Amino acid sequence: MPKIKTNSGAKKRFALTGSGKIKRKHAYKSHILTKKTKKQKRNLGHFTLISSADENNVKKLLAMK
Repeated sequence: MPKIKTNSGAKKRFALTGSGKIKRKHAYKSHILTKKTKKQKRNLGHFTLISSADENNVKKLLAMK
């Protein structure tokens, strides 16, 4: 049986933490930033963890078990 390939887009967008959780960047930080407040832009810059509902789908894309 062949190996399962990792999804190239997912591999660029997600990263594993030391404890095995999956982190992601926030959306809405790339353009139309003039109407967003400083606080909003600052908070969008941080990483966050993916929700538990999406965890199985992302693990399949990253070819994790």
